[in-house]
Amino acid sequence: MSASAFSPAILALSLLAAAPVHATMNLPMPAHLSGASATGAVALAARRYAAFWQSGDPALARLALADNFIDRTLPAGRPQGLAGPLQASQVFHAAVPDLKVAIEEMLVAGDRVTLRLHFTGSFTGVFPTPQGIVQGQGQAIDFQAFDLYQVDAQGRISENWHLEDNLALLRQLGVLPP
Repeated sequence: MSASAFSPAILALSLLAAAPVHATMNLPMPAHLSGASATGAVALAARRYAAFWQSGDPALARLALADNFIDRTLPAGRPQGLAGPLQASQVFHAAVPDLKVAIEEMLVAGDRVTLRLHFTGSFTGVFPTPQGIVQGQGQAIDFQAFDLYQVDAQGRISENWHLEDNLALLRQLGVLPP
């Protein structure tokens, strides 16, 4: 058998090996979906962004977010644009390394997608507060967030409005009393 007989198989294997991990990883599927397919461009951008929050992989954030991304509910102290989610994810993953993000609800309408996200994990790391660093003791983290994204023509999130249950989160972290 000649070497050329292996060319298609070798080419396919080399392309698969060269594919970025984030392109082939499993993206979270919504438990409940309304309005469109989970594989459409708008839903895919939202699923990539949820996968970023779960994994902390900056490559997924870059796939999900437009170059001109704007956070319309930017928390104090967080930079605008891609740098904001990257910073927030790094801090949160330092506190909750086993973070899981489930898309409980997804509603797609035109270039907009609304999600109800469920965050769970264990606070085993460290979390910075104005009073100092809080060390986790393995306490359970379980809170929800609601997001609204506008997705551009390239299938990337250009604007984001979000609301997290920060009161529950801060109580679970031990930063606020129960």
